[in-house]
Amino acid sequence: MTDFLSNNKLIIAFAAVVIAGAIWYGFSYAGSSREAVLGTEKVVAALNDEDQDIVKNLLILRSVDLNGTILSSKAFLGLQDFGTEITQEPVGRPDPFAPLSASVQVPATPASQTGSGGARTVTNPLD
Repeated sequence: MTDFLSNNKLIIAFAAVVIAGAIWYGFSYAGSSREAVLGTEKVVAALNDEDQDIVKNLLILRSVDLNGTILSSKAFLGLQDFGTEITQEPVGRPDPFAPLSASVQVPATPASQTGSGGARTVTNPLD
């Protein structure tokens, strides 16, 4: 490897100078082609009627100024709320994925099935 480097020092130095010059030229050149890439060009294209309508509407929307006077107008004050009131629903367990306790209260079943008519305690089949 050292033989190769010592025999070809001139070629390696020349290649390094050419590469460095190309990099310098690429970063420092301020020609017209670079300005065209970095600049903006005004493109004039024929727009059809639909495109012109969209552009016109966008320009109108751009000029809209929302200063809050609409909130005090008669039309806004005359609006009615037709929403429905949200009622509270029963809430389940705080953590529905937590394991159940060892015993669960089962609601009372008809007296003919339990014999006493009250609630009974059943062990959790998942434990």
